[in-house]
Amino acid sequence: MGIWSQASSLAEQTPADRNRYVDFLRAASILFVISGHWLIATAYFDSETGAMEMLMMLDVQPWTQWLSWLFQVMPIFFIVGGYSNAVSLESARQKNTPYADWLVGRLHRLLTPLLLLVVFWAGTSFVLYLAGLPSDTIVFASRSALVPTWFLAIYTMIVLLAPATYAIWRRWGFVSLAAYIVLAALVDLAFFLLDWRFMGWVNYFWVWLAMHHLGFAWRDKRLGKPAVLLVVSLLALGLLCLLVFTGPYPVAMAGSPGEAVSNTLPPKVTLIALGVLQFGLLLAIEKPMQRLLSRHRVWTATVVINTMIMTVYLWHMTLLVMVLGASYIGGGIGLNLEPGSASWWLSRPLWLAALLLLLLPVALWLSPLERRSRAKGEPVPSTSRLIGGATMAGLGIATVTLYGFDGNPLSGFHVGSLILILGGAVICGLMPRFRQSSVVGGE
Repeated sequence: MGIWSQASSLAEQTPADRNRYVDFLRAASILFVISGHWLIATAYFDSETGAMEMLMMLDVQPWTQWLSWLFQVMPIFFIVGGYSNAVSLESARQKNTPYADWLVGRLHRLLTPLLLLVVFWAGTSFVLYLAGLPSDTIVFASRSALVPTWFLAIYTMIVLLAPATYAIWRRWGFVSLAAYIVLAALVDLAFFLLDWRFMGWVNYFWVWLAMHHLGFAWRDKRLGKPAVLLVVSLLALGLLCLLVFTGPYPVAMAGSPGEAVSNTLPPKVTLIALGVLQFGLLLAIEKPMQRLLSRHRVWTATVVINTMIMTVYLWHMTLLVMVLGASYIGGGIGLNLEPGSASWWLSRPLWLAALLLLLLPVALWLSPLERRSRAKGEPVPSTSRLIGGATMAGLGIATVTLYGFDGNPLSGFHVGSLILILGGAVICGLMPRFRQSSVVGGE
């Protein structure tokens, strides 16, 4: 049975109370992230010198930094995650599911699809090291390919805290959301006014916890009517413009194009304003979108994407790195247009379509990994083991995202990151026998 037929069958079995718009936003966000990365990261091959230059469009054409306000959709990822975690926690509470049993299921979905990617790049980097490639080239390639994994580093920690933060939300509501926003703003003040740059990293929690909290609010139906949401979006837009035009924040909401300060590394309060802006607009059209998603073909397409969502997210930059490497070996095929030129822009739809066609078989081949659940009767590790293992894995993911793999088996970062990630997965019990599952989406 083909993937469309399987998805169609699953679509027909969708419970009436499922919020299909959550799955749609998750799928649409993935497509935006992939498209954004494939547009921002580019290269130019000089046929005369035989040299290839790696470029960022945000540097080549600064006006493209404004496009990041559209393509930076990670706030939506965390909002959707908050909604899904709320649904999962409510179900666990109704079934009297212990925290450890709930947590191991969430960690399995998050970390299991990542393991193959990490092993692949650790091995590939080692092979390139043996082939004599310069260490900085290997690091650049692996870091570029592993860019998507940063999300899992912080989201894993947020999942660990989800029961506590959901309880806080149920007790304090929007006061708790306001508290996260205030804490994020205070961290930014310390970052800029006191030059406490190390404090900025704390905002990986406060910024993304605030976005995660918005998902709780959505699930509890505590958001206003469309007119109110549009007003809130307008206010968020005004605040975002104020921060960018009169404050120390750069325009780009992704990357660090020639700026001493980045809105994302570490996260800044600007991402909260952007998330509220995007969320208000998207929730204002929820009802018409729900009607659209009631159509079988539209919903089936959404289901198809959600069945392979982690795979396409994790592997899309690896595919790009491999295509650029193959092009260089082949004499710069497809990279002879000067980035930013009219011909380069006209060729982008074809470029994106070609990459998508190459990614599709990879997704079809590897996506069964994310559709597998733990075997029935598999022992559940203790809560302390799960928290310790997940923390180890999160630290390893953060390390490999920042430093990549250099291929040197004696390198601390190369071996250390791999041990942290795989060791954390083993401690969490994420590497036993698995069986096929028909679970779709993240609720």
